[in-house]
Amino acid sequence: MPSVVIVGAQWGDEGKGKIIDYLAGESDLVVRAQGGNNAGHTVIVGEKKYSFHLLPSGVLYGDKLNIIGNGVAFDPEGFIKEINKLEANGFSPENIRIDERAHVIFPYHKKIDALEEAARGEEKIGTTQKGIGPCYMDKIQRSGLRVGDLIDPELLWERLSYQVPKKNEILEKLYQSPGYDLEVLYRQYREYGEKIRRFVTDTTILTHEALEADKKVLFEGAQGTLLDLDLGTYPYVTSSHPTSGGFPVGAGIGPNKIQEVLGIVKAYTTRVGLGPFPTELDNSIGEEIRRKGKEFGTTTGRARRCGWLDLVMLKYTARVNGLTGISLMLLDVLSGFDTIKVCVGYEVDGEKSLDFPPSLKKLGRVQPVYQSFPGWSQDLSEVTSFEELPGEAKEYIRFIEDYLKIPVKMVSVGPGRKQTLVRESVYQK
Repeated sequence: MPSVVIVGAQWGDEGKGKIIDYLAGESDLVVRAQGGNNAGHTVIVGEKKYSFHLLPSGVLYGDKLNIIGNGVAFDPEGFIKEINKLEANGFSPENIRIDERAHVIFPYHKKIDALEEAARGEEKIGTTQKGIGPCYMDKIQRSGLRVGDLIDPELLWERLSYQVPKKNEILEKLYQSPGYDLEVLYRQYREYGEKIRRFVTDTTILTHEALEADKKVLFEGAQGTLLDLDLGTYPYVTSSHPTSGGFPVGAGIGPNKIQEVLGIVKAYTTRVGLGPFPTELDNSIGEEIRRKGKEFGTTTGRARRCGWLDLVMLKYTARVNGLTGISLMLLDVLSGFDTIKVCVGYEVDGEKSLDFPPSLKKLGRVQPVYQSFPGWSQDLSEVTSFEELPGEAKEYIRFIEDYLKIPVKMVSVGPGRKQTLVRESVYQK
């Protein structure tokens, strides 16, 4: 039952797509279990760059089964656009399966998402306006439509007939915005249902059977731990659970089916949107990291805020995920800095702390306590093993391991598949 969960251990955008793509090469099944096309994974193969939003990142391998699990917020329009693009690049979508329990995003979800964000004014939370939150709201309210409804014309009509008038009432009376024509929406989504029908099944059975047959199963995380609805920096979070605990529910497996939890960690820290960020560098160093790391969102294109690595934060995310290993990403971006700093503690209201506070207000008052390390000037892009790294880089990595008491099993020194240094296999025997 070799299985690996990939989670972002910061605020997302850690480089999960590259590692998922890399590990998919030795996996049999790749499973996406939460979020929707508000996520963005970038995979570089040779000179070609691919951006995925809803599709699992294993789709570039024709012999891997790729699953969109029951916990995903599924946008059929976005899905069809992605598979069309996939086919245009010479790849087949026939290795994709969608769970019939996944909830469906409709245009009214996206519109309400955008209108609600605009209504927040200065209190906006930075939603991608992809309709994810409103879709999950319907799911929790037990009024949402699922993929199984989408491929059943009678159920689709019955449930849209209930939902559309209610959503129109919200749009028209609360936001003074036009609603939707039920029949037009029905025809459009009935057509989507026909187009995706061949992909739809009970994916929990496929995942279970693969695990029981000792196949290698890779669970693909989207977003990051600090965007978790419960455990993240609320309210600046996503609407699902991108922590390791989200996979048993979102993929329909027991928690004892998870063997390894690999945390994807940037060698520095970034954040998109609003909210406290203790190690943020609002200066020329932060701008240099942004430039060298090409720190702009895959889905939104927004510039990411940049700062030094925060080990207090990582100790927290390691604990709540049960991390068994780390993949350290974008180490090459730190080449050329004379000094590199790492946050090893917090000072809050005159008191020192080694704990990440659950209070957003308290986190906003944090002053980071740094430890400095000598930098290195060597270009790391051609390095092929851990031993070839400059001594300063190896010292940096070993300090991270000692602080967190977790091994750094992989190190990325560039965007390509071959620019990955594997120190220890993540698939247990």
